[in-house]
Amino acid sequence: MTRIAIIDPQPAVRAGLSVLLRAEPGLVPIGAASGIADGETLLRRSRADVLLVEHRLLDGDGVSLCRRLRAAGDGPRVILYTAAEDRALALIARVAGADGLVAKTAPPSELFEAIRMVARGGCALPPVTRDQLDAAAHGVEADDLALLAMLVDRTPPAEVAETLRMDRRRLAGRIERLLGRLRRGARPIPA
Repeated sequence: MTRIAIIDPQPAVRAGLSVLLRAEPGLVPIGAASGIADGETLLRRSRADVLLVEHRLLDGDGVSLCRRLRAAGDGPRVILYTAAEDRALALIARVAGADGLVAKTAPPSELFEAIRMVARGGCALPPVTRDQLDAAAHGVEADDLALLAMLVDRTPPAEVAETLRMDRRRLAGRIERLLGRLRRGARPIPA
């Protein structure tokens, strides 16, 4: 049984996902929230295995929430379930530590497969192309290129910190700075 929390600003999406997940064997929606504040409350009071979170929320964004959960080290696995058509999101999701990225336009079977894969400890992120990496490299500082490469390869945080010789707090700050630069992006990242 995989317990799933949902954070999405749209009531119809939350309700629809709950119904859809309940109908799929082994998947159990345990609650839904509309934004970061009530989503964090939901996560504190529940024991979700997987969090489905929209990228764009009214009181923040799913990427920032994912980053906070990763920095804390004890949250559920995270799938960004989004309507965003931003091609750079695959790279941003990797850097933030997301475990999956699924478009809301994907068929339910793709969502179910991603949830199961992520719940087993796998990754359901689309590949990042060389062109995307090259474009992203132009928007970050030279000293962040090694960090970017390790995060894209999903190197464990402890190993990243050891390799770069920094404590977890400093590493978290560098990742936030890197995410900020990737979000602003000097130019669009190709598909």
